[in-house]
Amino acid sequence: MVNLPTICVFGLGAGTLDQMTLSTYKRLKNSNKLYVRTKAHPVMEELELEGLTIHPFDDVYEVHDTFQPVYEAIVERLVSEASSQDEPVLYAVPGHPLVAEETVQRLLEKERQGVIQLQIEGGQSFLDPVFTALRMDPSEGFQLLDATSFTSSDWSLNQHLILTQVYDFFTASNVKLSLMEQLPDDYRVRIVKEAGGAGESVVEMPLYELDRAFQETSNLAVVYVPPVREEMLTRHTFRRLREVIHVLRSPDGCPWDRKQTHQSLKKYLLEEAYEVLEAIDEDDDDHLIEELGDVLLQVMLHSQIGEDEGYFTIDDVIKTLTDKMIRRHPHVFSTATAETSEDVVTNWDEIKKQEKQGKENDQSELTGIPKSMPALMVSYELQKKAAKVGFSWETAAPMWQKLEEEIWEWKEAISEQHDESDIKKELGDVLFIVVNLARFYRLQPEEALQMTNTKFKKRFMHIEKRLLEQGQTMNDVSLEAMDRFWDEAKQLERESEGE
Repeated sequence: MVNLPTICVFGLGAGTLDQMTLSTYKRLKNSNKLYVRTKAHPVMEELELEGLTIHPFDDVYEVHDTFQPVYEAIVERLVSEASSQDEPVLYAVPGHPLVAEETVQRLLEKERQGVIQLQIEGGQSFLDPVFTALRMDPSEGFQLLDATSFTSSDWSLNQHLILTQVYDFFTASNVKLSLMEQLPDDYRVRIVKEAGGAGESVVEMPLYELDRAFQETSNLAVVYVPPVREEMLTRHTFRRLREVIHVLRSPDGCPWDRKQTHQSLKKYLLEEAYEVLEAIDEDDDDHLIEELGDVLLQVMLHSQIGEDEGYFTIDDVIKTLTDKMIRRHPHVFSTATAETSEDVVTNWDEIKKQEKQGKENDQSELTGIPKSMPALMVSYELQKKAAKVGFSWETAAPMWQKLEEEIWEWKEAISEQHDESDIKKELGDVLFIVVNLARFYRLQPEEALQMTNTKFKKRFMHIEKRLLEQGQTMNDVSLEAMDRFWDEAKQLERESEGE
């Protein structure tokens, strides 16, 4: 059996020497050389008075601007020292070695790689005196997070939050801004300094003042964020939304929501999708937020119905979507390449085709278009799929010629008084070639028609408004008079667009 270099890691406890375990004290007392991550710990002065020779790594901090290379350099030096001598290297860290100590985590990785052998001696964690100082019961649920990498999405608002590594103004400022993404500016937080030591202090303040308390560098401070108990402050969270939908569908919930099925909700999803398009065309962010919420409501209701019936939950929906996005973006999450958006579409279609192999009886290139789509969109998708396998004109000229032919045939069918079915078919041919032209020029015909519908509605309502101002209705004036107001609406649009 190969004897690997050995590193013994000791926890110095949270504060003074009397917080150190007896076994750790005896081992360190008899050591010839002790490495410590930092000398900035209350027990260091006492250990030196005990006659210990201490070798801190504070010089490494001065060389690097960020913490990650500092930790890496410390670990590499420890491994090098352990490899060059027969005796174990003694290394001491603040608190407990396995609580918020990145260098120890990196040493554990070295052990998993078979580079070193690691021995860990426990110590009192800084958490114990922090819990005491805050009068906090961790069994209620708490999170311990590193402030240097903290983001607002990392934590659950309903749990106690303790942030370590809040060293300075810059780190505290980043923490403050991240917390403000989910909390009001005046939410009360606390700073605990030197927990368990003679200089212990707990200061409460509004969140917006947090960084002001770190004008001087401190490595013995943590930030505490109490759990959010006020329901109003959680309404932006996905968890709260899920709870609300669950209540609405519960026996004591809303009769209308309880009555809904996948089938009964179909029409609402379509309506909400079109209202999103309208909000986008209006360039109205507040309206868009509301309409996107209505679409999300439909997703949540369908998912809750699936959960009520025991078939699927919103978690299944999210996982399926996440899996699909990763699978269909191999140029981002794997080794494939895609230099242009066209490359992305090509890869997407090929992956999608592979996914569907064996899942559909009809292997036609035209499968996979939802039957419930509006006819204009179905036409677009049919022609797009056909074009991908070469069944399409390469230039626009023959399409324009074909459009003229189809319009002539439609007019002929009308003038010769063909039956209604034939006239509809000719009109369909006109619309079909118009859609093909739109596809060629990379325009979405459904979107274009929606924009025109909105424009028509806006101008028509302007006519109504102007006539009302004159005490008239459309029945009181000629088409020419209405046209003048129509042109007036067009001019107002141009002026507005020119601003």
